[in-house]
Amino acid sequence: MPTGLVMRSTGSRYLVRSDDGSMHECVARGNLRIKGWKSTNPVAVGDRVDHLPQLSDEEVGSIIELHDRTNYLVRRSVNLSHHKHVIAANLDQALLLVTVARPRTSYGFIDRILVTAETYQVPVVVVVNKVDDLDEEEQEDLIELVDTYQEAGYKVLMTAALQGRGVAEVKKLIAGKVTLVVGHSGVGKSTLINAIDPELDLHTLEISEASGKGQHTTTNAEMYEVAAITGDRPTFIIDTPGIKGFGLVDLEASHIGDQFPEMFRLKGDCRFNDCLHKDEPGCAVRKAVEEGAVAESRYRSYIDMLNGVEEDSPYRLD
Repeated sequence: MPTGLVMRSTGSRYLVRSDDGSMHECVARGNLRIKGWKSTNPVAVGDRVDHLPQLSDEEVGSIIELHDRTNYLVRRSVNLSHHKHVIAANLDQALLLVTVARPRTSYGFIDRILVTAETYQVPVVVVVNKVDDLDEEEQEDLIELVDTYQEAGYKVLMTAALQGRGVAEVKKLIAGKVTLVVGHSGVGKSTLINAIDPELDLHTLEISEASGKGQHTTTNAEMYEVAAITGDRPTFIIDTPGIKGFGLVDLEASHIGDQFPEMFRLKGDCRFNDCLHKDEPGCAVRKAVEEGAVAESRYRSYIDMLNGVEEDSPYRLD
């Protein structure tokens, strides 16, 4: 039976690229579920699957078996709060695309994605886009954002995708890998992908002048092979719909702090082994926040997650 890679997910239909390079429209067999999972999508972009090929344009193929995932990025389903939605699977890395302004990406949103990625073993690079379009105050905000995440232990790149700034560094970073691009609408995900490989020609829209926010141009996650990058291994990039908010799933309070690398490094210095870094005496994390060694914004995000602060309508935009 042929094995293939799921390139696109559109509700109940999947585009599967067989190992021989042929493309097949497929549906998932009705009994195809991951045991113990409450997921809105049994199959995700990036999954490796066994499938029955599509024999004609009038017929569709079938996904028979889902291979084990090495990792995945997941968020809480918007409509089913106790279910998860798998954004993509089997990733070498994710690029978290953010902007300082027009639209502004909040620290809370960034931290929720980073914590989830840490939980599911997806390496993340923070990419700050549109750095060419900032006034003096916004330039200071940019410096603060970059410092915050570099000091936390993350690689941070700065780009201006429309002008081509930083694109060469991104191309070098993604070469030979499977990379997910994730972020709010309007931060320039499709623009960056087009700058990496103009042949892909993904659709883009301007920021709404009325709201200052992006408009959805990508409606479903889709994987593309980047022909502009050649090497020993093919390069794949996954474009995703703009995410308004990011709901956490499957995280226990005692494990949240471990997903903040800069806090995890200090955990052994706390007086108590089960310290939650809230009001316990002898807490090394709180001391580091007071001394400026851990960013206050990161600690505030941690406390919000710990206290179960959820986003509204349907997610908070803070």
